[in-house]
Amino acid sequence: MAPRANWKGFLRLSLVTCPVALYPATSDSEKVSFNQLNRKTGHRIKYAKVDADTGEEVDNEDIVKGYKVDTDTFIEVTKEELENVALESTRTIEIDEFVDRNEIDPRYLIRPYYLRPDGKVGHDAFAVIRETIREMNKVAIGRVVLTNREHIIALEPLDKGLMGTLLRYPYEVRSADEYFEDIQDVKVTKDMLDLAKHIVNQKSGHFEPDKFEDQYETALIDLINQKRAGKPITSKARPRGENVVDLMDALRKSIGREEAAATEMPRKAGKQPRKAAAGQKEMLMPIAGKKPAKETAAKKPAAKPQRKSA
Repeated sequence: MAPRANWKGFLRLSLVTCPVALYPATSDSEKVSFNQLNRKTGHRIKYAKVDADTGEEVDNEDIVKGYKVDTDTFIEVTKEELENVALESTRTIEIDEFVDRNEIDPRYLIRPYYLRPDGKVGHDAFAVIRETIREMNKVAIGRVVLTNREHIIALEPLDKGLMGTLLRYPYEVRSADEYFEDIQDVKVTKDMLDLAKHIVNQKSGHFEPDKFEDQYETALIDLINQKRAGKPITSKARPRGENVVDLMDALRKSIGREEAAATEMPRKAGKQPRKAAAGQKEMLMPIAGKKPAKETAAKKPAAKPQRKSA
C-alpha cells in the first residue's frame, strides 16, 4: 500500500515552483502497544467526551476549540475561523534562506520527513532545487503548516529526494544554564584522560543502525509470548550502579574488560546475530507445542474461557 502524504502543496524557490508531497520518515507502528482493560471483566476501557459541569456526553459536532482566559472564561474559536488564518505556508513551502548544516543546534531538531514531487509534473523544477542545495552544500530553511501549526522546516538532499526536518522555535528550547550551573569544575588529569581515550579507541566503530536492537521491545515480546504459552513469569534482578571509589582503578579495570570482550568476539563470529525485533508481527509466531493452523481450523473452536470475578 502506497504511503499517505501528511501534506501536499508547492515548493518554491523565488520564481521556481513545483508540486510536492510530504511524508513522515519514521514510524512507531511496529512497536508493541497496549490497551487499557477492566481488570474484573477483561473488557477494553472506553473514553467519552463529557461536559465538565453536567457530566453529559458531547457529540463531536458540538465540540469547538477554546482559549482559556481565566478559570471560567474561554474564547471560542471555530474551525472556519482557524482556516481563515491565511498563511502562505498552508499550501506552499517558501524557501526563505540557506544556512550551513553545522549551524543548526541539534536541540532545535524535531522529526524528519521525506519530500518528493507530487504527480508527473514538476520533476524538473524539483531537481533544480535539490541539486542547487546539494552543490552549494547548504540547508534550505522554509515554513510549512502541519496540524494547524506553522513550523520551520530544514530541507537537504537525500538520494533523489529531499529530507525535511521540522525545527523548534527559540521559545520551545530551554536554556542549559539552569541545569548545568551546579556541576562542579573538576580537573581531569592527563593519566585519567589517556585511560579513558584508550577505552574509547577500543569501543570505536561505525554508525550502522542495522546493528541496533530495541532490547526493551524484544523483552516485551518475550513476556507476551510467555504469557500466551502459559509459562510462569519470574522477576529479574534490577541492575545496580556501583559507587566508584578509585577512579583510576575503575578505568584500568574497564580497559581489561574491553580487551577480554574483544578476544571473545572472534569466537562468536560464526554465529548469526539476532535480527532486530519486528514488533508485533513477531508475536504472531506459533507457540511451541501448538498444533498447525489447518488442524485447529478443522475443529470446532472451544468456548471462550470465563474470567473469575475479583
